[in-house]
Amino acid sequence: MSNKAVTGSFQLMKSLNRSAILNKIRKDGPISRADIAKQTKLTPPTVSKVVKDLLHSEIIIEKKQEESHVGRRPTMLTVNAKSFHIIGLDVGPKKLHVVLSDLNANLIEKYQTILPKGITNNGLLKLMKKSIQHVISKNQVDKQKLIGIGVGMHGVVDVERGCSLFAPTLQLSDIPIKSYLEEEFELLVKVENDARAMALGEAWFGDGKGVNSTIAVNVGLGIDAGIIINGELFHGEHFVGGEIGHMTIDIDGPRCSCGNYGCLQTFSTGPAIVSNVRHEIAMGSTSILSQWVDNDLELIDGKLIHEAAKKGDTLSIEAFAQAGRYLGIGLTNLIHTLNPSRIIIGGGVSKAGNYLMDSVKQTIQHRVLEHSAKQTEILVSKLGDYVTAIGAISLLLVEIFPPERHDKTSMVL
Repeated sequence: MSNKAVTGSFQLMKSLNRSAILNKIRKDGPISRADIAKQTKLTPPTVSKVVKDLLHSEIIIEKKQEESHVGRRPTMLTVNAKSFHIIGLDVGPKKLHVVLSDLNANLIEKYQTILPKGITNNGLLKLMKKSIQHVISKNQVDKQKLIGIGVGMHGVVDVERGCSLFAPTLQLSDIPIKSYLEEEFELLVKVENDARAMALGEAWFGDGKGVNSTIAVNVGLGIDAGIIINGELFHGEHFVGGEIGHMTIDIDGPRCSCGNYGCLQTFSTGPAIVSNVRHEIAMGSTSILSQWVDNDLELIDGKLIHEAAKKGDTLSIEAFAQAGRYLGIGLTNLIHTLNPSRIIIGGGVSKAGNYLMDSVKQTIQHRVLEHSAKQTEILVSKLGDYVTAIGAISLLLVEIFPPERHDKTSMVL
């Protein structure tokens, strides 16, 4: 990206090396200039100069306190979160979600579009551009107060180049997302795998906040994980760290879309659950679903199976339980390998709630070796359908408010 492409507020924040003071104000504000100087070890004149510049740019604002009997209180500083915006994209296998948020990830606009079948690299890039333009235009966003664009892309992503190396469900490869969007919008663009973006969103705004090591697992059409170790995203040497959906669970299991057999995602994804239920009914199992679809098994989908489970349908309940057992085995492998503090489950399948999670947790209890590791927290994400888009927003926030370094027992995000 050329220097002229880094425009607006992001350039202002980064080019003058103001991140340390901004991060202190974000985390501890309202806070006084004197306290900033003490806690950052910067000199008062340095703090005053940077604060003056930040006030002028409206990135921070003063919050005056009322006088009291002990005298005049210092003027406090806080981040002007509502006046600046970030755009976040979640490029999934079937849908594109676009959000506009302030710096606190309050969603101002949510926009969704279906990805056409057989979409090409160029078609996907143009759809992303059109969707971003729609959100900007609808909300009359001042570009000088637009920080940048974050993208959570399913599949394998080269984070350094901002390129989608392989999007398996779309059967696309080598999509130059970063360079294309930066050229079009002259804003900083950060691209990350969707599960890692999800993990970052959880670390900033969800149940991963304040936790040193977290794994966020996205369970939908596929399964992948975002791994945070000592407060930092783990990518792996070739950007495939976290592709747990292709962890082999049963070497004699079903053939996976990747060409291998018995991958985790052949057992615990939405399509796997639907396929299992359809097969069982075709083989003679009884289910209320047969009546609901008038024996047209192609009409059975995940939402219908969930509704049937809530009605007490035995087959549907067992289908979720079986998916949960296999997912529990996969998570047990993660616990034995990485030993995280917390695992957070998101994605469409997680909406099954306890129908899935009870067997996940039971499997972990039965299979994890060490007693304290059995207590690893397993939670369902509270950030909803837009968790990855919120994570994409967090990709920019990490750049503006870089994590502090502490000892390895403390959270640094």
